[in-house]
Amino acid sequence: MRAHHQTTTGDLTDHQVEPADRWSLVVAAGLLSFVAMLDMNVVNLALTDISAGLHVSAGVAQWAVLGYQLPLVALLLPAGRWLDQVGTRSALLLAVSCFATCSVLAALAPWASWLIAARLLQGAFGAVLFVLMPVLAATSVRPELRGRAMSVPATLGPLGAVTGPVLGGLLLDHLGWRAIFLVKLPVCLAAVLIVRRYAPRRGGLRLPDRASLGDAALIGSAVGGILLGLTLAPKGPQWLLLALPAAPLVLLWLRRPGGRPVGEVLRAAGTAGVNASVLALAAGFAACQYLLVQFLRGPHGESATSTALTMLAFPLGMVLAGRVGGRLADRWGARPTALTGAVLTTCGLALLVPVGADWSALDIAARLALAGAGMGLNGGPTQALVMTASPPGKLATAGSAVQLSRSLGFALGPALATAAALAGDRATTGTHVGIALAALVAATAVVLLARYRRRPQA
Repeated sequence: MRAHHQTTTGDLTDHQVEPADRWSLVVAAGLLSFVAMLDMNVVNLALTDISAGLHVSAGVAQWAVLGYQLPLVALLLPAGRWLDQVGTRSALLLAVSCFATCSVLAALAPWASWLIAARLLQGAFGAVLFVLMPVLAATSVRPELRGRAMSVPATLGPLGAVTGPVLGGLLLDHLGWRAIFLVKLPVCLAAVLIVRRYAPRRGGLRLPDRASLGDAALIGSAVGGILLGLTLAPKGPQWLLLALPAAPLVLLWLRRPGGRPVGEVLRAAGTAGVNASVLALAAGFAACQYLLVQFLRGPHGESATSTALTMLAFPLGMVLAGRVGGRLADRWGARPTALTGAVLTTCGLALLVPVGADWSALDIAARLALAGAGMGLNGGPTQALVMTASPPGKLATAGSAVQLSRSLGFALGPALATAAALAGDRATTGTHVGIALAALVAATAVVLLARYRRRPQA
């Protein structure tokens, strides 16, 4: 049993890689990153249609989104601990297959409870995918090419988050809300075929320990309180009190066996600030994106197609800069490249603060492209910073921490935007205050990355 444990752990987290670079597996990691992040956003557009189709209230329909996000965030760190002990290939095939199956179950849902249950299960397997994607990319190439490899999932993931509303709008207009759950199946199938063919056959699966369930409950309760407090805040500031238990719950988790390794990895690598910068940048851009979509469809009076074309400026800038970001990180350095990207994103969001009805779609698209270019430059190098500084044998734990930061940022962004409605009418004052808050949150990523210094490892 001892020898078997060492073999499976080394399969996933050892820093030594195969002599041949497997770029096909890097592509698979990028495809799964796109699918996982797309799923976090595409369902938002369909809530009204789901509410009408299943004859439930808007509040119940909202759990089609929360049901995915809560287990995703709660299980990321426990999943990282589990994946440090199992084989990459087996875990990937299990997670992708079950993720796709849950998509089919959600599309076939005859009533709301069925849909919510399917989304809860999908979020759990999504957490495994989120942890595995950077590990798969990092261990499929030589260390000197890691920045370039990490840019693939780090760019395609946010790309899925931004293009989700665009793709969702087209599907809703022509095929209905059930189609948004099925659109991911071809990508999942392609990833499964690549992994089956090219991933090395090493290591197996084992059940997670019982302590992981307690860890997930503590993290899920903390994140759930924050999300509910921010989401309900427009109805009354007293709802923000729901977020107060989050800090003691996280502190309690850090004292448990599941939380201590994560704290030890962050302390040993010195990357707590880098993870915080990932959260800040993701939350800032997610909040701004949410508010801009509402503004364009509301006060600006844009059609769904026009809004989609305007918002595509962000992923276009991200894709173009993402390819450059990986090369710059390998040659110039990961931290300067990531810092430059954070500055560009913050500037792009700040330039969007005075958005008004007299702005053309080109005015908005140009600023979105600048912010997207910054995200493209930042994503891969930031992830490379975290993975390179990780202690040997803890790559999955380090990867789960950065994925938790990014996922939590994407989840908190729209909630922050909703809370900004407290400042006034969402169409005017609320939009300006919300985007200003998004730019301020993104600016903290610049400060955190500027202060980061890599610690020498023993």
